[in-house]
Amino acid sequence: MSSPALPGPSLPGSSLNAARRARELAEARGLVVDVLVVGLGATGAGAALDAASRGLSVAAIDACDLAFGTSRWSSKMIHGGLRYLARGQVGVAGESAVERGALLARTAPHLVRAAPYLLPLTPRVSRVQAATVMAGYRLGDGLRAAAGTPRALLPGPARISARRALELAAPLAPDGLRGALLSWDGRLSDDARLVVALARTAAAHGARILTRCRALALAGDGAEVRDEPTGDVFTIRARSVINATGVWAAGLDPDIPLRPSRGTHLVLRPESLPGLRAGLHVPIPGEGNRFALVLPQDDGRVYVGLTDEPVDGPVPDVPEAPEEDVTFLLGVLNSVLAAGIRREDVAGAFAGLRPLLDAGGRGRDGRTDGSGGRGGKGGRTADLSRRHALLVSPGGAVTVVGGKLTTYRRMAEDAVDLAVRLRGLTAGASRTARLPLVGYLPPGTAARGRLEARYGAEAAAVRSLAAGDPALAEPLPTGVIGAELVWAVRHEGALDAGDLLDRRTRIGLVPEDRAAALPAALAALEYGTG
Repeated sequence: MSSPALPGPSLPGSSLNAARRARELAEARGLVVDVLVVGLGATGAGAALDAASRGLSVAAIDACDLAFGTSRWSSKMIHGGLRYLARGQVGVAGESAVERGALLARTAPHLVRAAPYLLPLTPRVSRVQAATVMAGYRLGDGLRAAAGTPRALLPGPARISARRALELAAPLAPDGLRGALLSWDGRLSDDARLVVALARTAAAHGARILTRCRALALAGDGAEVRDEPTGDVFTIRARSVINATGVWAAGLDPDIPLRPSRGTHLVLRPESLPGLRAGLHVPIPGEGNRFALVLPQDDGRVYVGLTDEPVDGPVPDVPEAPEEDVTFLLGVLNSVLAAGIRREDVAGAFAGLRPLLDAGGRGRDGRTDGSGGRGGKGGRTADLSRRHALLVSPGGAVTVVGGKLTTYRRMAEDAVDLAVRLRGLTAGASRTARLPLVGYLPPGTAARGRLEARYGAEAAAVRSLAAGDPALAEPLPTGVIGAELVWAVRHEGALDAGDLLDRRTRIGLVPEDRAAALPAALAALEYGTG
């Protein structure tokens, strides 16, 4: 079924779809590109954008879909690294504050905004601990100022009364509540949508974005690749190669010393915590500077996370949240609530694996990453540094590991810088610290509705698509409409129902909601290619 011409993408050349993939896949077989990026999570998509925006020719591949791995399993926070500051990792915290400011003010204000968080001052939080945390908040606010982020975009911390705390977080237990510490940090509308925006912006600058292309072997001058839909194996040749496969990096370079860490989140339905208008920092018993996070989402759901547990053995494509993680998180959450959340109230759960570099491993240009040896084998992954590292294989491929979602852009820039230098490529300096992503809307844009928070300047085009067919305006679970699914097929590279339900939207985080929306997803795939 065809539809009339409608408003298109906000950035010319940014549309990703099955037809473009087929065309560029054929082209990639006969070219030698300047940069081949393997992995299309946040860092890989960021590297593709960084390289393409410098004028380099780029092919970027992923075995599955955009944001299929760790980048869709985060807490959706863009944060200033307060925890790292508390552990003395001032460099990591400062870098986080700078990158947070870039996203809030210049590159993706349509996807990132400030959100409030409360640390409830319950009897379990001593006055000394409260004073220590507030001091940390004020130091973090100093990093905000040093990074040049306006206070209008990220308000400062404050202590509030118990009454005000209950107005912002009605589910809190009032007995013994002395008030709360209020802080602000950045929050993404959706981490997977950030990756889609990065990949589409890279495509607008000429990068070939090829999902369902699995790297079987890497060298410094290219990769052996399998087209997953057909099974066809071929070679993509390149002058430089960047391995940005995160926790799966060791599968392409066995010498990479990774120590994966599992972070689990629970998914609660909106009615589980009515009146929750701010996120919560809940102290984890026995941990001086670790907190569980209670994170209200734009779709009304609430995420509760997250764990930090070492993972041994093979790395699965889709990690599972073990029952012990669910029990642990429920226990921490219920320690501050008036009415406890039961196991049957948990509508879903998800887990992601952090690609942490093991202590003593190689770092930038093959040297150690400077994490000081804490958290070596047998130690806790919670103690491993979140500093990213660049490793160079004997064949010359650059691997980027470690880090976190907030600092994806800096990780990508550093990886491209190193690849350019090692291979003697001609390229200018990175532009991505000030390069707006597809859908950009200026900070503070008025009339910010649900679609604006997900599509930015393209929200009007999505609405027009719905206006052209009443069936596409019908709401699905979480408030998604059919027009969003069709838009994802035509412009965001979605190739199957999993892409639509599990990454372009997050309907699939709750199995019952996924089943209810599946017919609409299948219809959108047919409609979007008609």
